[in-house]
Amino acid sequence: MYEPIRTKSVHSTMAGTPSDFPHRTREEELDIQLAGHLAALLAVTDELRGLTPSSDLDAAATRLAEQVARLRGGRTPVRASPATVGRPAPLHARAHALAGRALVVAASRADTAAAILAAERMDAHAAATGLTITA
Repeated sequence: MYEPIRTKSVHSTMAGTPSDFPHRTREEELDIQLAGHLAALLAVTDELRGLTPSSDLDAAATRLAEQVARLRGGRTPVRASPATVGRPAPLHARAHALAGRALVVAASRADTAAAILAAERMDAHAAATGLTITA
């Protein structure tokens, strides 16, 4: 019914040769994802700091910047200019979602410091928007 394959598979001939591009490990990919989520959360936090200045947001921004720098090998993250106009509620909702994404990635890579920070930020933004959290 089917004719047998008479030539070697492309995959088997390529298996022995080194690749032309570098591959990242799962841990490196998770580091990149986590740094991205935390950097996005930092940007939203900076915007919120301009709208509703508080020592809590200042401390959170500092801790977020430290975590992003740690994950990026010491490179400091780019900081957003604080917004002076706008409504804080949508920013808190966005920050809550970003912190949730960061928490998932931090938990999957077993990064306790980042997971704790993300969970604290989720709680803070949930309280700011009046979201109820059920366990």
